[in-house]
Amino acid sequence: MRKLFICLFLCFIGNVHFGFSQSVFLLYDKTVTQAEYAAGMVKKALLEQEYSILDERTDYDYLINIGVNSANLNSEAYTIIPEGKIITIYGGDHSGMIYGSLSIAESLGNGISLQNIVKSSESPHHALRAIKHNTPWYAYRPSSALDQHYETVRDVKYWEAFLDMMAANRFNSLSLWNLHPFVFMIKPKNFPEASPFNDEEMEKWQHLHREIFRMADERAIDTYIIPFNIFVSPEFSEAHNVARENVYPNYYVPGDTSEIVKRYTRESITQMFQEYPTLTGLGLTLGEGMAEMTPQQREDWIYETYIEGMRQVGRDLKLVHRIPFSSTSESLGKTTVELEQLTRNAIEREAKLDFIKGPIWADLKYNWSHAHSTPKLVKVHGGEMFDTFYNPEPEGYKVTYTARNEDFFTLRWGVPDFIREHIALNSQSYVGGYFIGSETYIPATDYFTVIDAPVDWDYAFERQWLFYKLWGRLLYNPKTPDDIFQAEFNSRYGSQGDNLLEAYALASSTQLRLASLYDSRWDFTLYGEGFMALIGDAMQYISVDQLINHPTLDPDYVSVKDFVEKRISGGSFEKDKITPPVLINMLEEDAKKALSLVEDINTKNNASLMYEVADIKTWSNLGLHLAEKLRGAVALQTYKIKGGEVNKQNAVDHLKKALNYWDEVITITRPIYKDMPLTHYNASSHDRNDDNLFHWALIRPEVAQDIQFAKDATVD
Repeated sequence: MRKLFICLFLCFIGNVHFGFSQSVFLLYDKTVTQAEYAAGMVKKALLEQEYSILDERTDYDYLINIGVNSANLNSEAYTIIPEGKIITIYGGDHSGMIYGSLSIAESLGNGISLQNIVKSSESPHHALRAIKHNTPWYAYRPSSALDQHYETVRDVKYWEAFLDMMAANRFNSLSLWNLHPFVFMIKPKNFPEASPFNDEEMEKWQHLHREIFRMADERAIDTYIIPFNIFVSPEFSEAHNVARENVYPNYYVPGDTSEIVKRYTRESITQMFQEYPTLTGLGLTLGEGMAEMTPQQREDWIYETYIEGMRQVGRDLKLVHRIPFSSTSESLGKTTVELEQLTRNAIEREAKLDFIKGPIWADLKYNWSHAHSTPKLVKVHGGEMFDTFYNPEPEGYKVTYTARNEDFFTLRWGVPDFIREHIALNSQSYVGGYFIGSETYIPATDYFTVIDAPVDWDYAFERQWLFYKLWGRLLYNPKTPDDIFQAEFNSRYGSQGDNLLEAYALASSTQLRLASLYDSRWDFTLYGEGFMALIGDAMQYISVDQLINHPTLDPDYVSVKDFVEKRISGGSFEKDKITPPVLINMLEEDAKKALSLVEDINTKNNASLMYEVADIKTWSNLGLHLAEKLRGAVALQTYKIKGGEVNKQNAVDHLKKALNYWDEVITITRPIYKDMPLTHYNASSHDRNDDNLFHWALIRPEVAQDIQFAKDATVD
């Protein structure tokens, strides 16, 4: 499908190649797998531009020398030096060598000939640039929204494409998450009864994981397995009559600290690393499956199992120590200074171990599960973050942030300056980088697309190419100019793509503003693109009443309730506060400009471009919907406090306009998007819910209820 599209696209825009008969010799160390990969990416780009590749170093027009120069370059840095017929790509290590080669490949793809390659260099801003990728087997959240990816995620071709994307976007670490990964990777030598698979099935699972780690190593990408604790396989539980609750799909359950569970866990970790020699590291989680244990007991259990299992491997390993959020013996607790100090002591103890390759990544969730909100760090999982982890400055670890996205999966998103500001606010010397990814979404199977026409993606993550390109490239170099991202639009769509980056930056800011306005916590407390939140025990459309009374996440935002109360009392707000009228103006200005930027784009013969434009229009109309809803909310709250039929009628009128914009969203999305499984419909229950299809059209009745609510309102 993709090859067909590319051919049609190139014919459509009349792309002119510039290589023609020019010949190129690639000089690199063929015994180094990372050099082979780097050269392969350059070769592919050269062939696409009709250069010819020489097998021997004779009579070339250009020689491209690819290698490592660690004496003059830092880790992951690269430099490109053109000198006449010779272009040298040096990396400070294998990663830098690959990034330099991919930079050349990108330039070729953007229409720059070898003779116009200029001297350039880059070095990494953050040391850790990781992807959080959950698996659909033993997934943390039981849901058909996750199950549907099972076959795709077991396909090696999927991982090849995903890892190529990671390398191209300068992500240097892949983390794989599920409740209990070990039985999918090994048959425990001393506990074969723990395995649910026969030998043939086990070989297929092992082949998958060997290929993932091999391809990651080839691309100089670190790999981490991140389980949850304390969990075992159902077969192990049944065989030994232990850990009865500590199996998929449970997660908020008491910890089983019996000696046989400790031994099984410890030996599984050792065997896993020994059977997968290119697997880089492990992640620790101290929460789920550990109820009825104190924070110290959790740390002690981890040390006796995970850390001891790593010690027995016989090689250096990397470690992610996720910072726990529960200071009590409950699964869901809260943060405290005492918990932070206990955790810091544990991490520093681990950092002194000679088999742990530092720095340890001490990871926190940024603004809980909704990093795509305000760029300011307001809270972490469990509440407030204190200064314990960076005061005094740590030596053996770096703080990292997980920027979770539980808010948009269907609509494409891209706001470069938001990510730049995010990074600027989190570039202290104690910060090591970011994990980017979701808990409630797996970016594998495309379960969105309706129309039967050639598109330029096979997998779900390829639909969201801008999201990954922005986060990856800006984490590597926050000074990466917008021209790089705009060039990708033009490479895909020719001159029709001229306005798309700016339009996305304007339109998809709607998500950031809603999530800054409406406070949220764990995974299911907000679903931005659907304007839904956990209200009571159910996932629902955010009603006008909720919008009025719910607190804001960003302290600079002012809720409708607070705004109306202060206005009626004669008070005022500081100039830097984002009151509802200020937010309304921001939403309308950006949405209308975004719509004008894409108004004249002809998408008739290009389905991929049609989807890009449709998503911009959808975000824009969602922004206009929120603006009118805020107007209606202000008028309604004013009526409820001081009366006045004019206020009530204004509320009704604005909410009717808000519904009109919602109907425009439905008009855009109904023909092109399926009804989509949504994990959030599990809501506050820990149980699976298969009545979980989302589409904007399906919740229209909830949107329309706002109008009747305003009509029925009375003065308080």
